[in-house]
Amino acid sequence: MYDCTKNYIDGEWVAATGGTLHDVVNPATEQSIGQVSFGTAADVDRAVRAARAAFEDYSGWSVQDRRELLAAIIEAYKTRWDDLAAAITAEMGAPAGFSSKAQTGSGIGHLKAALAALETFEFEEPVGRSTVVREPIGVCGLITPWNWPINQISCKVAPALAAGCTMVLKPSEIAPVNATIFTEILDAAGVPAGVFNLVQGDGPGVGAAMSAHPDIDMMSFTGSTRAGVLVAKSAADSVKRVAQELGGKSANIILESAPLKEAVTHGVRDMFSNSGQSCNAPSRMLVPASRYEEAVQIAAAVAERTVVGDPLAAGTHIGPVVSAAQYEKIQGLIATGVAEGARLAAGGPGKPAGLETGYYVKPTVFRDVDNDMTIAREEIFGPVLCMIPYETVDEAVRVANDTVYGLAGYVYGAAPEEAMAVARRLRTGMVHLNGAPNDNQAPFGGYRQSGNGREWGRHGLEDFLEVKAVMGAA
Repeated sequence: MYDCTKNYIDGEWVAATGGTLHDVVNPATEQSIGQVSFGTAADVDRAVRAARAAFEDYSGWSVQDRRELLAAIIEAYKTRWDDLAAAITAEMGAPAGFSSKAQTGSGIGHLKAALAALETFEFEEPVGRSTVVREPIGVCGLITPWNWPINQISCKVAPALAAGCTMVLKPSEIAPVNATIFTEILDAAGVPAGVFNLVQGDGPGVGAAMSAHPDIDMMSFTGSTRAGVLVAKSAADSVKRVAQELGGKSANIILESAPLKEAVTHGVRDMFSNSGQSCNAPSRMLVPASRYEEAVQIAAAVAERTVVGDPLAAGTHIGPVVSAAQYEKIQGLIATGVAEGARLAAGGPGKPAGLETGYYVKPTVFRDVDNDMTIAREEIFGPVLCMIPYETVDEAVRVANDTVYGLAGYVYGAAPEEAMAVARRLRTGMVHLNGAPNDNQAPFGGYRQSGNGREWGRHGLEDFLEVKAVMGAA
């Protein structure tokens, strides 16, 4: 059983102040695997005081000292790799192989990217007759989600440490175990007391207190757009910086010239990866009307071949979604899709055969989707793909951009320059051409209601820095 009943404040594990205990549930078994104690505003205040006290010293560390600290964290991370992977499988249901390679692998990737950014980043530069200095913004509040838990923790903590900031982390209360292990990694690596602090809890009890705290200089939040709006409103009274990575409803435009089977197969698999629980998932597949029927058949066949099963089983498959609430939300949206006239090409309501226990969802493909339908507008966050036909590239671009979101886009075409021409027209923070994977050196973030600011690599480091102009110091 995992124990997440203590917070980590000022270099020590301490009990929450009046915290309430909640079960951490394994979504594959629906059984408790441990408990987490929800902290309070008093815990947040204690953690912020520790971070504020540590900032004066840590912000003055040399770049070389910070590089050495990140290198030590990377080495300590490697020793806990299997522990992190096992925890992620147990608390959010990712299959064991995926937890190890993709989930845990992404965490160390961001640590390495932050270290690489420090190798070349210029913290001072001459501009006109002045010197522009980039310095740590201060105490940072970090709020992270459950779907890519160690990925999101690492891609905030690593650049904050690289910048010279101190911080308070609130991980998801649904997946708190990996955060506890990560904290043990930082402690073992020698992160000074107060530089990093962990307060477990939920949004209303801990997240809101962090967002409103006058001694937190920046909030970095990843989660739903609804929650992001609350964070921004709460932070507004103290005029702190707010960086957000929020929801998405990303379009995958398959061009007439694309190798259809390859493009559709890749798009479906990408959509179903992590059980569809990725903010940048290619959830709307746009296909030329002339090739639409063939594309639907290919997509349905891929969905039917997608194995859903026990996260601890060997093989390439997807696991359950994270919780009963998430399962019910997905089922409701599948029913809404049917009611609004979309047709099921594969999957549908209910659980896959033989998987009555656990929050398993059938890999589902909807055909004949209109972009005004609920399933094309709302983020489903499950293994559900919407297929939309288009007549012209202009129409495809219009449909792709017809959303309140703007996180990612996908384009598949025979010629890179053709795909790039379409990519330039998409109003999204990222575009993947011809199946290109994520790049942790490139900026991650979106337009419009998908958030503001950027994470990963050099751009992630910049978000944790203030800019000071020193006149006459050129």
